[in-house]
Amino acid sequence: MNSLGRHLLVEYYDCDVDVLDSVEIIREAMTNAAEMAGATIVSDTFHHFSPYGVSGVVVIAESHLAIHTWPEHKFAAVDLFTCGDDVDPWIGFYHLKDILKSKYFTVMEMRRGLLSAEDGKLLFKPVSVETDQFSDKMLIKDI
Repeated sequence: MNSLGRHLLVEYYDCDVDVLDSVEIIREAMTNAAEMAGATIVSDTFHHFSPYGVSGVVVIAESHLAIHTWPEHKFAAVDLFTCGDDVDPWIGFYHLKDILKSKYFTVMEMRRGLLSAEDGKLLFKPVSVETDQFSDKMLIKDI
């Protein structure tokens, strides 16, 4: 059985409070995690909450990475959802674990879009992605 993607549902515990509350560090960690995993970044957006906490998402051609932090609990919830065979979400997972200085964690991997194809290949997946800078729409083109 093939799948369209792999989705890591991660909970990082006992993390560095200062890291969890820094939108700059979180943005850099998440975009680096995407790049290190082999993903193509389309866009990102991050928000700092008052009095503390950060939420953000990195949209990748292969799906997305999302994070929500609770510095007051030394906790971060992260989704690493990647599609295709060329991106490894586990690389991003270990990078974030190190940056957040998580002392322990839970992680569950889900296969998303379970498919059955006779030749063992997924039938539809993007080959290239471009961003329309004027409308922020993603354009998927076959090569």
